[in-house]
Amino acid sequence: MLYVTIALFALAVGLFALHLFWAKARGWVWKAVAVLGGAMLPAGAYFGLSWAPSEQDMGEVYRIIFVHVPMVWAALLALVVNFVASAAYLFKRSWTSDSLGEAGAEVGVVFGVVGLLLGSIWGRPTWGVWWDWDPRLTTTAIMLVLYTGYLALRKFVDDPEKRATWSAVVGVIAAVDLPIVWFSVRWWKSIHQVQSNPKTIDRSMFVVLVFNVVAFMCALFVYLWHRFLIAKAARAREVALPSALPPAGPQEAA
Repeated sequence: MLYVTIALFALAVGLFALHLFWAKARGWVWKAVAVLGGAMLPAGAYFGLSWAPSEQDMGEVYRIIFVHVPMVWAALLALVVNFVASAAYLFKRSWTSDSLGEAGAEVGVVFGVVGLLLGSIWGRPTWGVWWDWDPRLTTTAIMLVLYTGYLALRKFVDDPEKRATWSAVVGVIAAVDLPIVWFSVRWWKSIHQVQSNPKTIDRSMFVVLVFNVVAFMCALFVYLWHRFLIAKAARAREVALPSALPPAGPQEAA
């Protein structure tokens, strides 16, 4: 199982890299990733429910970790993509960066909300409450509010150039919360457990967790790619209008 997981991880990373650096392969790489993720998701569910052992304190309820953790990690990665794209747009205005930033924020919010709901379902039987204003939960809620505001800003600004610039600034500012979310369980006293690693959980649990992380990263990749294509097509329609063209200058319109 360990070697299979390592091989699948290497395959996924290789496909991601191929998609990023070889434009001609993008037409089929995302399909390969979709097939890989589509096969791994049900397999990961089976491994998480049947193959991984029970947890000595939480029993069976802990198994939600195999969905909750990959979902939240995928959300954070999508929002990191938003930050990189936002910063890139501020350095060199590009509709590609703007579209990628929009895709990262939207997909990140969706994954983040689902991950937060799963955490709440996990918290009820283990903590005794659906919600606690714990540092991890609070900073995550703030993160989702910030990026929901980012998406709302994009809906309320009609001019494409102003929308891209203002949302890029918000994307960079909102990203300040991302490392706070990640390190909150280490910086402050928290009832939320720290990030899982081979030293904190059983080896077989960790292997299944990594397997599911790879599966969810494949799903994240496919969602991001298609949401990016939708956003880029929308930009292409907007900048074709004379009133929406950015001012003359060295800008990328594609």
